[in-house]
Amino acid sequence: MTERTFTPALGRFASTRFYDPVASLMRERLWRALLAMHVAARPDDVIVDVGCGTGSLALLLNRAEPEARIIGVDPDPEVLDLARGKAGADAPTLEWRVGMGDALVELLGAGSATAVVSSLVLHQCPIGMKRAIIASMAAVLRPGGRLVIADYGLQRTCLSRLGYRVVQLADGKEDTQPNAEGVLPHLMAEAGLHDVREADVVSTITGTISIYVARRG
Repeated sequence: MTERTFTPALGRFASTRFYDPVASLMRERLWRALLAMHVAARPDDVIVDVGCGTGSLALLLNRAEPEARIIGVDPDPEVLDLARGKAGADAPTLEWRVGMGDALVELLGAGSATAVVSSLVLHQCPIGMKRAIIASMAAVLRPGGRLVIADYGLQRTCLSRLGYRVVQLADGKEDTQPNAEGVLPHLMAEAGLHDVREADVVSTITGTISIYVARRG
């Protein structure tokens, strides 16, 4: 994937600047807190937030462990400007990089991160790009490093599938349907990650968001 071909944070529905208010309707605080809990940041960690968007998750991780080095990566310069504005000068261990999720090794170096996180990114990507991004996240992890993903996962009920139609209208059914069928843990295992599991599931008005965890062997 090149910098010309990425889906904006709100798909085709709205400008990126409206992302935070929309995310608040999707129980963002709950699933972000669960993701941060599973990351369990430590002072010497290097944590990469892939598709960091407006920086909400990176800032949460920074508050949880101010001494950890946290690198937010996103292909959209506009959204990174919003993230920098939110962070201000009070988070010196936060860094922002323009880059694609399938090019993390070129951007950061193989085995450079103790943890990689991602939230609400993969459901917007074609299946080949989902696979490439997860492989890239695995490659940038150190041995024993952990991957934590919060994204739309298997939609188990009629109600969740109905809510998920809003997401599919915004981002297209072809890219979003594999998530609804539970593809992410299979792709994580395919990338060589170990102990892959769905750790939590959060119900929202747009379907269920799953927290997936794994580690690099």
